[in-house]
Amino acid sequence: MTQLAVALGDGAIVAKRNLIKIKRVPEILIWTLMSPIMFVVLFAYVFGSNIEIPGTTYREYLMGGIFAQTVIFGSTFTGAGLAEDMTKGIIDRFRSLPMAQSAVLVGRTGSDILYNSTSITVMSLTGLLVGWRIRTGVIDAVAGFFLLLLFAYAVSWIMAYVGLKVSSVEVVQNASFMFIMPATFISNAFVRADLLPGPLQTFAEWNPVSAVAQSVREAFGNTGNLPVPDTWSLQHPFVYSLIWVAIILAVFVPLSVRQFNKAAAR
Repeated sequence: MTQLAVALGDGAIVAKRNLIKIKRVPEILIWTLMSPIMFVVLFAYVFGSNIEIPGTTYREYLMGGIFAQTVIFGSTFTGAGLAEDMTKGIIDRFRSLPMAQSAVLVGRTGSDILYNSTSITVMSLTGLLVGWRIRTGVIDAVAGFFLLLLFAYAVSWIMAYVGLKVSSVEVVQNASFMFIMPATFISNAFVRADLLPGPLQTFAEWNPVSAVAQSVREAFGNTGNLPVPDTWSLQHPFVYSLIWVAIILAVFVPLSVRQFNKAAAR
């Protein structure tokens, strides 16, 4: 077998180990699924009644942003899981086994794909209940869901680096919060970027979260009669999102692998 095949095979075993935790601690899955439901209901019924998006209904506009926010939140499982394994010494146990060292990171980031897939499914069902609809064909819809999972996978490598860099699960959660909140709220996830003032508008227009949310809206046919954005990033959101995915993976995969080797060698 090639080194890549060995790494992927060992990574699949580590991913299975991470997913078994759901069976033993089902509360993890329950609270993971409650979060997207809460956000959809909260924004649709509480904030949505007071927010107007000219050109479309707010619930149609909302779902793209909630999708993007939820998959980013879901990627924090990688950082928290790695930090927990580091503090409990499980990483040392892995290093003593005849397995590819990259399998720990491959397995951890891979298991997040299932977490996010489950969250997206629950959120889609909740969105249907509050009036959201997919108004395009199957291929466009699949492309939208695929982009969400791909972007979430890229962000999970950022969280992997954070989880290996800091000393505890609590620090990972606080650090993730400081990154996720500005990234999601200073974007077009919940309001149009062109309605934000000054520098916030510029940041939101070039924010990759905005591009992902815009791509999802276009893929699901939720743009309605919204005006065409003025910036290139939102005129070509799918391409811009893929560019960011490539940049994040190119930077944080080697950083995470190097930090893993340094941390495990202590």
